[in-house]
Amino acid sequence: MIQSVLVANRGEIACRVFRTCRELGVATVAVYSDADADALHVREADAAVRLPGAAPADTYLRGDLVVKAALAAGADAVHPGYGFLSENADFARRVLDAGLVWIGPPPAAIEAMASKTRAKELMGIAPLTDVTEADLPVLVKAAAGGGGRGMRIVRDLAALPAERAAASAEAASAFGDGEVFVEPYVENGRHVEVQVLADAHGTVWTLGTRDCSLQRRHQKVIEEAPAPGLPEALEASLVELAARAAKAVGYVGAGTVEFLVADGRPHFLEMNTRLQVEHPVTEAVFGVDLVTLQLSVAEGVPLPPEPPAARGHAVEARLYAEDPARGWTPQTGRLHALEFPDGGVRVDSGFASGDTVGVHYDPMLAKVVAHAPTRAEAVRKLGRALARARIHGPVTNRDLLVASLRHEEFREEALLDTGFYERNLAALTRAPDGEAHAAVAAALAEAAGRASRFGGGWRNVRSQDESRSYGSHEVRYRPSRGGGYTVTAPEGVRAVSVTPHRVRLEVDGVVRDFEVARYGDTVHVGAHRLTALPRFPDPREQTAPGSLLAPMPGTVVRVADGLAVGDPVTAGQPLLWLEAMKMEHRVTAPAAGTLTALHAVAGRQVEVGALLAIVQVEPAPGTPAAAPAERASHPPA
Repeated sequence: MIQSVLVANRGEIACRVFRTCRELGVATVAVYSDADADALHVREADAAVRLPGAAPADTYLRGDLVVKAALAAGADAVHPGYGFLSENADFARRVLDAGLVWIGPPPAAIEAMASKTRAKELMGIAPLTDVTEADLPVLVKAAAGGGGRGMRIVRDLAALPAERAAASAEAASAFGDGEVFVEPYVENGRHVEVQVLADAHGTVWTLGTRDCSLQRRHQKVIEEAPAPGLPEALEASLVELAARAAKAVGYVGAGTVEFLVADGRPHFLEMNTRLQVEHPVTEAVFGVDLVTLQLSVAEGVPLPPEPPAARGHAVEARLYAEDPARGWTPQTGRLHALEFPDGGVRVDSGFASGDTVGVHYDPMLAKVVAHAPTRAEAVRKLGRALARARIHGPVTNRDLLVASLRHEEFREEALLDTGFYERNLAALTRAPDGEAHAAVAAALAEAAGRASRFGGGWRNVRSQDESRSYGSHEVRYRPSRGGGYTVTAPEGVRAVSVTPHRVRLEVDGVVRDFEVARYGDTVHVGAHRLTALPRFPDPREQTAPGSLLAPMPGTVVRVADGLAVGDPVTAGQPLLWLEAMKMEHRVTAPAAGTLTALHAVAGRQVEVGALLAIVQVEPAPGTPAAAPAERASHPPA
């Protein structure tokens, strides 16, 4: 039997595998890069082995170092998690050749299915080779890996070579394999997948369907099981195709067969020869632990003839440190609090309160899963748990998740498709209700904190109102008799009680409590994240007109060929590319003009707000030439 497992991964999935191992009495071994030296998965493991460096290519993608670490730590099995080397047949062989147990499918099955090009050939689907205008739009896609990396939609034939190069570079960075292919792009279909689990004795389970249609940048955001509203015949066809694909390659272990459903027909996408990020929704519905079953299958134990019966509905939301309103830009910084006080939901995370979100890896903070007898109940439960969570630190997509779960299109299951965010992003990223009142609570809590530290408060002389601004919200108030405060703007707000950390306000006869936590200029008031504007702006912090600032910390991976100071540029012209959290982000000219400064150098790391370049914008007739400094916030290259 397996006694010790090394997880060849990091973050949330490593912690999740460790949890099951602890329950089974199996010892755990972590590997970690220098950037992850104090990461949660390292702290939770029984033993840990350093992989020198920070970049994935130097650490988590080095199969030789991972196997060496397993042997050094005395592990007798390796679990690959997902991403990195999880679908690398050579790594699986290396593990087996070292005399270790591989907790995954046979290398031959990985070769047959993990490469999307070979999987499609196996299913009788040929990729596009000579692309013409008639084929557009098309999708450039990485042959290995997943998670939306190495994927580009191409609607202009002239852009295809550049998009292929960008997708290949991103895939090589994330998976160690730059192979890409081109396939037709199906607009606004439903992304539906089937979980399979097979043993070495010929038994193949299909564990229902999952819907993963809510995606951004081809990466899933909200998933659920079972896929709602599928016609019975279509669901049966999906399950049968998935079982046939697994049997065709002699599959053993956990895997997922993915389809795009359009016009009532399934289109085979790929088979992921690993555990999926969204596997918890299937676990909830079928009452199983897929990692336990993976270990059992790896030990040669046969599966029962049939899987357990499904019950209820489960929904998962991926909580990311990113700003959906600014092109889904990844965010970094100290995660001061990550707490779900309501309970009743499953939280899988690679972070804990006090950890730091860095620049090297995926910005997912946690997966939050709700299970209930019906879809409506599960959706409501998940929405409330997210809304009431204490998530203090970098900007996250929490508000977007809550708004998505409560959106009419999501509640109406027949309207689900992969175009959800393209249609609704502007509405979903509007400031949440109550933000103005949250700003009042922040201002009064700050005033109470000053009074408690330095004294002060009401005086028997009428003085000018004090003011504080948070984003677009200006709050005016003055101390009142008895240590309270009178709010003069916005109107209609009465301060019932005020302390430095909790404020009670009455608005239109309704009293609500606001918990306030301040971290420098960032203030968290309940679910609201506010930024206090400086009372007296520092003129030294102003930047030159037309400045392009780094939207996130990262590495300049390349600068446009031949680009030099003095060159004319056109609006939207790519100038340089940043890599952060395993994604490439293109920085473009904000308008037509002249490049007057270029500070970005390929290979150089930059901090958020660093000056990358300056474009002197050509003024329109009758307008001044100056353009404001712009923080480059663009979709991936």
